[in-house]
Amino acid sequence: MVNRRMAYILRDQNPLILQAGETVEAACKAMRERHVGSVLVVDEHEHLLGIFTGRDAVKVLAKGGHAGKVPLEKAMTAHPVTLGPEQKAIDALRAMSDGGFRHIPVVDRGRIVGVVSRADFKGIEIDRLDEEEGLAERIL
Repeated sequence: MVNRRMAYILRDQNPLILQAGETVEAACKAMRERHVGSVLVVDEHEHLLGIFTGRDAVKVLAKGGHAGKVPLEKAMTAHPVTLGPEQKAIDALRAMSDGGFRHIPVVDRGRIVGVVSRADFKGIEIDRLDEEEGLAERIL
């Protein structure tokens, strides 16, 4: 199962997608209702603009922002790293590890397919990443 592709992991997924003008408060409520850790932020043509997570919400509040007034476009992580549905689980885990984030949108020719988080991966996939990172540390 180490070679699972994103399309397999995402089968039947319905990601949470909101427009850039929606508020941080609306995004947080939707995330809570759907039990998800991220929102994919899009423009009026459904093109991915960014991703919003709980970490982004904390940043807004820490800066004294009002969640009901701050639009997602001001709080999101713009231009996130994305993967294609043909890419493998280990590719996503490597990107997350290298970038220091926990969610990656999956996009196919400009169309949003879904979003994966570290929790979507199996122990064997995470073990493989740990082995790779351990080997890299010993080499360096």
